[in-house]
Amino acid sequence: MFTLSQVAQHKSKQDCWIIIHGRVIDVTKFLEEHPGGEEVLIESAGKDATKEFEDIGHSKASKNYILKYQIGYLQGYKIQDDDDDNLFTDSYKEPMKAKEIEAFVIKQNSKPKHLVFVEYFVPFLAAAFFLYYRYLNGALQL
Repeated sequence: MFTLSQVAQHKSKQDCWIIIHGRVIDVTKFLEEHPGGEEVLIESAGKDATKEFEDIGHSKASKNYILKYQIGYLQGYKIQDDDDDNLFTDSYKEPMKAKEIEAFVIKQNSKPKHLVFVEYFVPFLAAAFFLYYRYLNGALQL
């Protein structure tokens, strides 16, 4: 059990604790891995970051990191494990499933190949015909 004043002492890059849903989390080792950047975590260091965490809409996999890095509870806070908003499981110990990994994959632009032809080759062809036409009329001397 930790008090809010104890957690507030850990707000540096070398020692970073946050509170999410009454759980005290030491995110010091997670700072460099955080997809949103370490600045986001450092801004919330030493404070209750539940609202910011929920506003972003983290995935279930990211919520499991809370259990992995949890070091205790906030004194006076009642943990509600049956709350639908706080679905935490122990699956962080298992390898990530393919469905959860998909959220981190940047998908390729799915333009059809004929559009590449239309976007690049057709304007090039039009410019070439224009220059050829001017060359034939004598307006362009090469």
